[in-house]
Amino acid sequence: MPANSWVLSTNFWKMDIAASKNLHHFKTEVGTRFQLYNSLFTSLPFHKMEKTGILLSLFSNNCEEGYEKSKSPIDIINEFFNKHTLITSEKERLDLLFRFTQYVERQVVLFDALEDAAYKHTHDLSGPGTLKQLIADALQYNKIEELKETLKTFCVRPVLTAHPTQFYPGSVLGIIHDLSRALMRNDSVEINTFLQQLGKTPFLKKKKPTPYGEAVSLIWYLENVFYTAAGRILDELKNHFPDVITDENPVLKMGFWPGGDRDGNPYVRNETTLKVAEALRGAIIKCYYLDVRRLKRRLTFHGVEEPIAELEEKLYQNLFIPGHIPNITVAEIKGKLKQIKKILEEEHNSLFVSLVQSLINKVDIFGLYFASLDIRQDSSIHGKIYKMAAGKSNGIIPENYPSLPDEEKIKVILNIKGKIDTSIFAEDEVVKDTAEIPLAVHSIQQVNGEQGCHRYIISHTTSALDVMEVYGLFKMQGFAEEDIHLDIVPLFETVEDLSNAANVMQQLYAIPAYRAHLKRRNNTQTIMLGFSDGTKDGGYLMANWSIYRAKEELTRITRNSGFEVIFFDGRGGPPSRGGGKTHKFYASMGKNISNREIQLTIQGQTISSNFGIIDSAQYNLEQLLNAGISSSLYIDRHPPFSGKEEELMQELSSYGFDAYKKLKEHPLLPSYLYTMSPLRFYSETNISSRPSKRGPSQTDISLSDLRAIPFAGAWSQLKQNVPGFFGVGTALKKMEYIGRFEEVKQLYNKSLYFKTLMDNCEMSMSKSYFPLTAYMAKDETYGEIWNMIYEEYQLTHDYLLKLSGKSTLMENYPIDKLSIYMRERIVLPLLTIQQYALSKLRELEASDSESAAELKEVYGKLVMRCSFGIINAGRNSA
Repeated sequence: MPANSWVLSTNFWKMDIAASKNLHHFKTEVGTRFQLYNSLFTSLPFHKMEKTGILLSLFSNNCEEGYEKSKSPIDIINEFFNKHTLITSEKERLDLLFRFTQYVERQVVLFDALEDAAYKHTHDLSGPGTLKQLIADALQYNKIEELKETLKTFCVRPVLTAHPTQFYPGSVLGIIHDLSRALMRNDSVEINTFLQQLGKTPFLKKKKPTPYGEAVSLIWYLENVFYTAAGRILDELKNHFPDVITDENPVLKMGFWPGGDRDGNPYVRNETTLKVAEALRGAIIKCYYLDVRRLKRRLTFHGVEEPIAELEEKLYQNLFIPGHIPNITVAEIKGKLKQIKKILEEEHNSLFVSLVQSLINKVDIFGLYFASLDIRQDSSIHGKIYKMAAGKSNGIIPENYPSLPDEEKIKVILNIKGKIDTSIFAEDEVVKDTAEIPLAVHSIQQVNGEQGCHRYIISHTTSALDVMEVYGLFKMQGFAEEDIHLDIVPLFETVEDLSNAANVMQQLYAIPAYRAHLKRRNNTQTIMLGFSDGTKDGGYLMANWSIYRAKEELTRITRNSGFEVIFFDGRGGPPSRGGGKTHKFYASMGKNISNREIQLTIQGQTISSNFGIIDSAQYNLEQLLNAGISSSLYIDRHPPFSGKEEELMQELSSYGFDAYKKLKEHPLLPSYLYTMSPLRFYSETNISSRPSKRGPSQTDISLSDLRAIPFAGAWSQLKQNVPGFFGVGTALKKMEYIGRFEEVKQLYNKSLYFKTLMDNCEMSMSKSYFPLTAYMAKDETYGEIWNMIYEEYQLTHDYLLKLSGKSTLMENYPIDKLSIYMRERIVLPLLTIQQYALSKLRELEASDSESAAELKEVYGKLVMRCSFGIINAGRNSA
């Protein structure tokens, strides 16, 4: 087997990476300290801990040496037990393997905490991509006035989602947070205490979380990270541009999906939505209350004591008194704070004015809702509502509605008058709940303000009718058209849907009633584009290019229709799902793509890796702000693709799509994922409230029903990462064959968009490791698929280096490269154990004996437990 790009070595310091200050800090603050504190695990006073740690070290070396000799996971594990232990029974073997998984899980947590603690030393918090650099550039290039104008309308909106891409329970996240702070202080006593706590804290969730539980977990990040990080950013901007940043556009806004995202989740109901909205309101009032308490300790002089005490009391009543009807308003909070600020300025030499202004800034960002709660539902559910209402709604929806063409259905919707009794939907709970969403939205807006819940996202949008049916839901509940205070957001995901998106929107913009609705919504249409399902459907190149082209066309037709478009990107953590160097994609958008706002989902490990601590959250929010604003100020830096370059990208993507399509349409691919990967155990991990697939059966599998996250996760745990590279090598080779490779190289050197696309592909490949599954190459059933994937990997690896001129993958990102390397080395034992367990399961599935049934259950649990550490270790894929 040719050498893999990820070559394991017993000494990671020998990596050929150019020295740098940040890299040096990473090696010392993360690498060296990991070795030091990892050794403390063996001295913790827990059962068999020391023996487990010593044996794990031996096992890890066995894995590395075994794969270098092309051994299979079964061979490696059998050799380990025979060579290093006296264990002979299967029960004792399994016991040790389970202990290994628990030990490695905690090693990953330690590494996470060390990276968080070293963040200030490994990232330049005042350097490229930050606010300081943005302002300095504007001064240097005489762009200050343009910067001010841009800040009046520009906004970044991260939307937190509970998508299942991380396995840490809340208790472990808390330990990571506290441990990282202790590591920053180098407090050895606390560090040892937290390591002991970590050793005793279970990682396994016995029950699936509820949608409300998922929301509470993410609200923790709002309270403990985003509240401070966003406040700091607005403080700095207002200090520089006090008359530019207004409460109408505070530059940063937060979005929230748990409790509102119903797509494929039958457990989310309006009761949940209202409860989450209440929790968000309570959380932000608590933040304000604590800030006011701190302010009160400073504001101890004449004239300000009384108003600050009054504000404290009002916040207390709205937060702590049971049964108290919420009666505080944003205007009241700001009014008191501005009154205090004025007294300080006029009578007390502006003492502590900055503290008061900082709280005002936070109120501008978070209001009384903290984060806007988005509603999402699948278009098919709305179709069911109208079908069930046909003929049963006192003539409001005619009986022949289902058979009408779309144009006639839209006319019916526009002529809805009167309120439909939702009891007619009683036979289908999901349909009834969806029909009552307008009432829940109105209720939230009455208490939390319009911004508390003002968007309805429609999954699988394929027509203008899909949008108008949501518009009609509100009319069904008696809302007048001018009282529909809601942005209706179509979501386009598949390659086909993306190519048809402009036609759908063109038809929508031609409807006078909808045009009037958009005028009431600030002449703005928000459109969501899904990277995850796009990649699953069309492969890496075609999905990304389809989204880019869709954005260009949607921008053009929306502007021509007299409106502005805002794109909301459904991005996941790994590059295959729109993650990776996300800010560089936004920086590369040319003038032909609307970039007035950056809106994107923040999921799973992306939250903890990029936004898990205040410093990293502030840094990554600033990177997004800088990218979006810079692309508007310096449009010549990244000009749009020329016609010839677009044709080149289209041809490249088509070749990649053809290659991916052959793999996707292989009749055994679903079975390959189900049998050879941990996919079938995904739903048993208890990390998400929603099912892992959309179809009714959880055993029959088809790629169309399979959600994008388990799809990408299965490839990731196989260390094959197909969605992040497959087809790229074939496409580049084809371009060379037809004599256009030099054109591709020129585009790579010129276009930040294309270069970032290839950089992210390199990241996916750096996290692939084919020696792990090389034994599959000779499998009678699945050998053909494995070889297809491996050959494409090798081809892509060689052509990416040929394209970039580098000697290794990710050469331009030495810290990320080293972090990935170390993390993958930590979890190599888990990968080996997981593949061993899957192999054993396949053997046992041929047997009907009672003992085989018991062992299958145990090996299945072992596969699932290994998933925890493997997925968590991949946090730097974000």
